[in-house]
Amino acid sequence: MDPELEAFVPFFPDVDLNDPASARASLAALAGGVPAADVPGMVIEDRTVPADPGVPVRIYRPREARGAVIWLHGGGFVMGGLDTEHPWAARIAADSGAVVISVGYRLAPEHPYPAALDDVYAVLAWAAENAAGLGVDPERIAIGGHSAGATLAAAVALLARDRQGPALRFQLLNQPGLDERQESWSARTFTDTPWMTRDKISAAWRHYLGDAPATPYAAPGRAEDLTGLPPAHIATAEFCPNRDEGIEYALRLLRAGVPVELHQWAGTFHGSQALLSAEVSQRQIAELGAVLRRAVAG
Repeated sequence: MDPELEAFVPFFPDVDLNDPASARASLAALAGGVPAADVPGMVIEDRTVPADPGVPVRIYRPREARGAVIWLHGGGFVMGGLDTEHPWAARIAADSGAVVISVGYRLAPEHPYPAALDDVYAVLAWAAENAAGLGVDPERIAIGGHSAGATLAAAVALLARDRQGPALRFQLLNQPGLDERQESWSARTFTDTPWMTRDKISAAWRHYLGDAPATPYAAPGRAEDLTGLPPAHIATAEFCPNRDEGIEYALRLLRAGVPVELHQWAGTFHGSQALLSAEVSQRQIAELGAVLRRAVAG
């Protein structure tokens, strides 16, 4: 493991996804210690996207933005929101030069699948319809996220393709969890790695799926046909149970004729990019912005 990251492992909070309320409080406390990027000239606005129910979003508008990204926070479908994601969304907007639409999708277990998926798709449709008002090119809209947010991003890309909905220019999947069966080598081997464990992943999927079957729109790794999807950037962490799911999904996209960039970050673990003092974390965050800049803002 990267020595700069390893030094922080003992200080990571013990989050129990079987207790959603305490898990949310722990993540909020952790996120509260991350300084937000101060970007001169960037306008930040909270809005509610019309839907049933309305979906809260936080919009970050850098100067002279041309494209946009629908950005989805992590948290195992159970934790997180606009405030916990604020430090990262602001950085992504600043580094990418794109309008970032951070989505406060509904959380499980109170709102199991497909609530979060419906929320994100509603925001995508709204962004495409209102691109002019957002000051962006409707042909330059991407979707992306971290962890569970990356899962949702992959699912919405599948849904938009199948519904012949808004055209997505790009999908950015950072450490996605794509298959609730946890049958990959990394899922079976990294059962107690920092921050993310097999038990946490099982709890997250249980909360998210509820009584629903695991369709490809819930667990995109189950999708048989990956043709016609938008180009992708997939990033994985070495000591992460989700690692091999992301790598295999990248390979399957390539075999389906979808352009893919895959970056496996050596020495990292799930969510370790939150440790901004580590040089590898700084490179990870910078790369997310650079990738989106090339994809939608360049």
